[in-house]
Amino acid sequence: MSQNAANTEKVYYVKPSDLPVSCPGKDMAVWNSHPKVFLPLEKTGEAVCEYCGAKYILKVD
Repeated sequence: MSQNAANTEKVYYVKPSDLPVSCPGKDMAVWNSHPKVFLPLEKTGEAVCEYCGAKYILKVD
């Protein structure tokens, strides 16, 4: 099983099909990261993780 390292990027672009979004994401290893938090992207289209500062932006085509 291959997983991406958690919290390695500062900006993540996500699609509506990825909602709900959590940090660290479902494809990231969580053993070396912070507790999982769900981010409310639906209202504003972006959110910042309170633990690591990563910004998640909702990309609508």
